[in-house]
Amino acid sequence: MNLFLTAVAPRSKAKSSPAGALTDDYVERAGRYAHTELVNHPSEAGLLGWLDRLTGRTAPQLILLDSRGKQLTSEEFATYLGGLRDSGTQNVVLAVGPADGWSEAGRRRSNLLLSLGRITLPHELARAVLAEQVYRALTILAGHPYHCGH
Repeated sequence: MNLFLTAVAPRSKAKSSPAGALTDDYVERAGRYAHTELVNHPSEAGLLGWLDRLTGRTAPQLILLDSRGKQLTSEEFATYLGGLRDSGTQNVVLAVGPADGWSEAGRRRSNLLLSLGRITLPHELARAVLAEQVYRALTILAGHPYHCGH
């Protein structure tokens, strides 16, 4: 399974920021369990166009971060990703959206609207939290002791 952590925002600032460094670290760690890659898009339309060109035997699964989305525990998120993996899904795209939120068309296109909680986070920090949760989910699925259940 290929995991793409995407953002609709420029990454140039984030690359040199502490949050960008943290994101890179968790993406590297997650790569030990599944191909994990950071991808940036200048707009929602750019993301959706890229998604249309993403090839594979199965349709890509799109998970959009949205404050109105479903809140999952780390274990529930791991179970969700594990279900995608076990069903043969090749590409999973997890996306932090534009500053003004996802369009209705984008939300309809998604397979899951996921919320990191009711608080508002800066995009760079949301991406770091998402990367950590992806890593945590992969370690849960692998039976690694990183996640202690609390």
